[in-house]
Amino acid sequence: MADAPSQDVPTRPAAAAVLQVEGLGKRVPLPAGELTILDGVGFQVAHGESVAVVGPSGSGKSTLLSLLAGLDTPSAGHVQLDGETVSAMDEDGRARVRADKVGFVFQSFQLLPSLTALENVMLPLELRGDGDAEVPARAILGQVGLGERLGHYPRQLSGGEQQRVAVARAFVTRPALLFADEPTGNLDTRTGQAIIELLFDLNTRAGTTLVLVTHDEHLASRCRRTLRLDGGRLVSDEHASGGLASGEHDADARAADAARHGTDAA
Repeated sequence: MADAPSQDVPTRPAAAAVLQVEGLGKRVPLPAGELTILDGVGFQVAHGESVAVVGPSGSGKSTLLSLLAGLDTPSAGHVQLDGETVSAMDEDGRARVRADKVGFVFQSFQLLPSLTALENVMLPLELRGDGDAEVPARAILGQVGLGERLGHYPRQLSGGEQQRVAVARAFVTRPALLFADEPTGNLDTRTGQAIIELLFDLNTRAGTTLVLVTHDEHLASRCRRTLRLDGGRLVSDEHASGGLASGEHDADARAADAARHGTDAA
């Protein structure tokens, strides 16, 4: 079967805040006493923002990402994702929100070895109950340069190709939020740079909100905003040089969206 023609990643309408975090904490019991991993973390992320989460090892970056995405539950505080309070939901509710609104790119790719590249990208659409998963999966794989590798299994792909499949899988559901956890950590410098260019290109075209966990300050500087953790606390919230504050960014996103669709920005 011939590859489906490449299609632009659809844009999503602008919104005031796609992610709201208040008083977020995570504590775990240990024989020697309670360990605090996160303490009192709070921030908002506007639709379309790109946000890097940085900090030393053990500062709580990956734990924060898990709580934001509803992969774990907090000990205190709450997380609201695209209008839904995921921190108050049971696992079934959180799974539904993840399927409908969240995309993931992991350091270790997390592809199913028994599925081809095409089948790996189709999987989240099928799990969500979409009627035709193959057409959008073929289209997005074409966009990431793997239109000729649809039938290959992960073991037959290079590390960079596997991460391209993972990026395609993350974007194919048109998520409101994309979470990326050290997406270049298992790649050489040149391949990692190519993946980052691809990730930011697709993110810009889709208008998706990006939350990126990284130890790479250069990569973090590609984002509009940087949240810095230390000792489980949010110690700084920095906007890129010349960057916009959340409200200004939202107005800018509305104007850009209006320009694309030939309407007035309200």
